[in-house]
Amino acid sequence: MSKVLDEVLNANAEYAGSFGEKGKLAIPPARHFAILTCMDARLDPAQYAGLAEGDAHVIRNAGGRASDDAIRSLVISYKLLGTHEWFVIHHTNCGMALFTDDIIRDLLYKSLETATVDANGWHDVGKGPGSSEGEFIDWLTFKNETDSVTEDVRRIRNHPLVPRSIPIYGYVYDVKTGKLIEAPEATRVGRAA
Repeated sequence: MSKVLDEVLNANAEYAGSFGEKGKLAIPPARHFAILTCMDARLDPAQYAGLAEGDAHVIRNAGGRASDDAIRSLVISYKLLGTHEWFVIHHTNCGMALFTDDIIRDLLYKSLETATVDANGWHDVGKGPGSSEGEFIDWLTFKNETDSVTEDVRRIRNHPLVPRSIPIYGYVYDVKTGKLIEAPEATRVGRAA
């Protein structure tokens, strides 16, 4: 067994041992909202948004982007589980701003092993073969987190399956301070009608 697997299973045994009343939580989120945010390990939505288990839906992906799958989850969150407010929260120093679609496609084409980055950019250090399948994925990279929040809120707001009655708030989480900083244009675009 790997060290990480052992740690996870031990932590789960401890958690399950004191699970108690959590087994009675309802499926719909108690506070009726959802957060779309990045998978970055430095972000803890429960902490920065004051969540307890059962409070809200938290949808995470690389960059916190409004991908088709993220929108699918938000629509289910609203339509079947009753959320009526949504947050899109990107963050400073996001890894998605450190490469482009072309860079990751080229890296994957050469090798499927983990790449490295230095002052001269990204480098493959592994052996091939790689795969050309990366050409068919929109990696949703970006250069500016405030602009990307606004872009994602606009995409969600304009989606034909998203009701205009749902307010969509746009924020950037500062990884140095822990503060949520409003992206005013995103929130304006996401205003409920």
